[in-house]
Amino acid sequence: MPAMTHHVTIDSPIGPLLLAAAHEQLCLIQFSGERRPHLPPLQSQRLERATDHPTLGEAQRQLQEYFAGERQQFALPLLLVGTPFQQQVWQALASIPYGEAISYAELAQRVGRPTAVRAVGAANGRNPLPIVLPCHRVIGADGALTGFSGGLACKAYLLWLEGSSAPSGAAQGSRQPDLFAAAPARL
Repeated sequence: MPAMTHHVTIDSPIGPLLLAAAHEQLCLIQFSGERRPHLPPLQSQRLERATDHPTLGEAQRQLQEYFAGERQQFALPLLLVGTPFQQQVWQALASIPYGEAISYAELAQRVGRPTAVRAVGAANGRNPLPIVLPCHRVIGADGALTGFSGGLACKAYLLWLEGSSAPSGAAQGSRQPDLFAAAPARL
């Protein structure tokens, strides 16, 4: 019998989020309408809608606290499936403090690969647990919002929610204020 992956869809201020858990660990957060493929090791697993799954229930509770402004860090068991380099980048994402934003170049430096900015960006884009591993906190060196699986308006909302500041060295006023102006509205 194949392993089981449980999933649930929850409502959030940024739209529905699909949460999945395998082996009692959170393994996926997916935005509504997102077209990225499921994680390869999970493809062979049976998917079952969860009705009372402890990991998914806890993830839902912590995400609700985050969106209410009551939580700044997540404490969840995570299953990260990726290359060693991807996992290194994802672990570095977890160290970006709430309310701060860094550039892709700074993230590349943090993982000890200062010339691998594009590879770091690609690994960031494959993050299976956005929000929990805060890839939304990574922005362009000039402060511009770039690439996010949930869309730039969603990224702007998450940064607004956290009261994020531009990375050091970012140009003043270049954070695309038109996206931030719309941030408080439900996306």
